[in-house]
Amino acid sequence: MFKKILIANRGEIALRVVRACREMGIASVAVHSTADSDAMHVRMADEAVCIGPPPSNQSYLSVPALISACEITGAEAIHPGYGFLSENANFVQVVEDHDLTFIGPSAAHIRMMGDKITAKETMKALGVPCVPGSDGGVPDLATARTVAAEIGFPVIVKATAGGGGRGMKLAETAADLDIAFQTARSEAKSAFGNDEVYLEKYLGQPRHIEVQVFGDGKGGAIHLGERDCSLQRRHQKVLEEAPGPAIDEETRARIGKVCADAIAQIKYSGAGTIEFLFENGEFYFIEMNTRLQVEHPVTEAVFGVDLVREQIRVAAGLPLSVTQDELRVNGHAIEVRINAERLPDFAPCPGRISAYHAPGGLGVRMDSALYNGYSIPPYYDSLIAKLIVHGRDRPEALARLQRALGELIVDGIDTTVPLFSALLEEPDILTGNYDIHWLEEWLKTKRA
Repeated sequence: MFKKILIANRGEIALRVVRACREMGIASVAVHSTADSDAMHVRMADEAVCIGPPPSNQSYLSVPALISACEITGAEAIHPGYGFLSENANFVQVVEDHDLTFIGPSAAHIRMMGDKITAKETMKALGVPCVPGSDGGVPDLATARTVAAEIGFPVIVKATAGGGGRGMKLAETAADLDIAFQTARSEAKSAFGNDEVYLEKYLGQPRHIEVQVFGDGKGGAIHLGERDCSLQRRHQKVLEEAPGPAIDEETRARIGKVCADAIAQIKYSGAGTIEFLFENGEFYFIEMNTRLQVEHPVTEAVFGVDLVREQIRVAAGLPLSVTQDELRVNGHAIEVRINAERLPDFAPCPGRISAYHAPGGLGVRMDSALYNGYSIPPYYDSLIAKLIVHGRDRPEALARLQRALGELIVDGIDTTVPLFSALLEEPDILTGNYDIHWLEEWLKTKRA
């Protein structure tokens, strides 16, 4: 087992990894920019190293600075958290070249799943159901028109190197395709330095369902059920829950086995999430995230498995601590992502926290790096907390969420807490009757 792990991240996820390390008796090293010198993960880790100024490309994305921090502190492994360099294959290669261990999958698997076309082709070959679409990249508008006619409108144009909703454009009819194709390519080039795009059939009212998988790197794998992440704004998840309200036990076992078998065949190592659109009882693969997800706590809640601990164990060469037969869904969990944003426009709202009180009680978990007097810097993602609740069933989890939101105090800045209080008054949310378009449509009605 490792003696010391460096955490190449910040905020609540860095603090999450620090806690797992402490429980396992492993020393932790926090890295930070000058803007994060007072951050909670810096205070809680066993050691801390400043790696640069506030801009991410000069600190958290600086590979030389991270490697140097490992050499200075004697850290043997790097946990990337999520975001930043967590899915950067070149970073993984550099880590390995310096005789360090990357706590995650191999560079080859990250590359495989990082390209949307390669990922789709791989999954299709492994027996995972995929959305109808082009067989690969679409080089020009003429080809796009031919492919779109074959699969039928509406279609969505997607960047092969895309993510976070960038490089994605909908064409509802043939007349829309020209602009959608050109705009998607332009956005992709600007955001990712790669203007290759592909086409997929656009599903009308799907849910976003993702399956948590875990591989031991030796051909063994398990799945830990699914999460419903359909409540989204601009392709960014807002609320996640497990198990999915629309998924029954038989369907869960079926799609879970398909996913676990797929990653076992490629000898995948560590945590991964296989994401689907789900409509009319059918699953359609869209992408695989080769890292820990922001919403991993809801899976931990219903299965009682520490996913970060499992990541560290597998990276150290140890077997998974649980078998598929031992995994059983226990109750229901919901997570809401609390951002430092001003409603109704969701404008970023950094600033100083004048008062902070986290909710507590049975079935309530608060993953946050906030504290009284902390100043949220303006340089990074606006996510400041994740409120996770767990109950015996979905109604109890919803009641617990409502109670916890009422207890939460974050003064000095604006947050998205009022959004969730309002959502809990909506019948569709209470019954679980929503799809990936629901939140955007609801927000339009509130602005009207």
